Amino acid sequence: MSMSMRIAKELPFLRRYARALTGSQNSGDRYAAATLEAILADRSLLDDAVSPKLALFRAFHIVWQTTGAPVGNEPVEGIEARAQTLLSALTANTREALLLRSLEEFSFDDIAAIIRVDAEEARNLVAIAYKEMAKSVQGRIQIIEDEPLIALDIRNIVTDMGHSVTGIARTRSEAVALGKRERPDLILADIHLADNSSGVDAVTDLLQEYADTPVIFITAYPERLLTGEKPEPAFLITKPFEPEQVRSAVSQAMFFASTQTLNA
Repeated sequence: MSMSMRIAKELPFLRRYARALTGSQNSGDRYAAATLEAILADRSLLDDAVSPKLALFRAFHIVWQTTGAPVGNEPVEGIEARAQTLLSALTANTREALLLRSLEEFSFDDIAAIIRVDAEEARNLVAIAYKEMAKSVQGRIQIIEDEPLIALDIRNIVTDMGHSVTGIARTRSEAVALGKRERPDLILADIHLADNSSGVDAVTDLLQEYADTPVIFITAYPERLLTGEKPEPAFLITKPFEPEQVRSAVSQAMFFASTQTLNA
């Protein structure tokens, strides 16, 4: 397989990371596109001695660290403007290190290579990120999940973080009814539900009522949302997941307070 084909295989995950990092699909995708343009202009950005994913993410960070602002000439506003304001107040490289570790599951050595620090500093950056994210507003979380053990696991993770859970819904209709009874500050949703209904549809219904509610999808089928053909969620966790991934995504979503999400 050629390097270009291997890079293309990793591109959906770079786009996922970029969206979570910037808090916006539009801004994240601009960074991903700028990374590809930089690689086309300078092939040396890809190191054949490392994995394609590491090489791609390292090239992304060269673009990210040299711009210091959203890529593109158009002004940013709304969600993107708020995201950039929040990012500017954080310790440099902390969210990057946390997302690389928790979302993309890079080793500390790989994180060090990507953001150009040493491995010990990469560990420290992740620790700092958790402390800074812990200052995010705590709130009410709705869980949409049809597997009881997974739902219980998610409930335990978020309650340990200090959040409350409004309830657990196993179907689209249950989810909508639950959301209307008590407005959530955050929604955690699976895609496939107990009666073969769609978690995506449930979220879409709820967002008609509460448009700015952040959403995290947790699914065994991430490729069905990482298509690039329509709006995609900024926060997407793949099953099976580690508790660290859920904690990180919840903190990030609460930090931004609102995020673009999938429209059916």
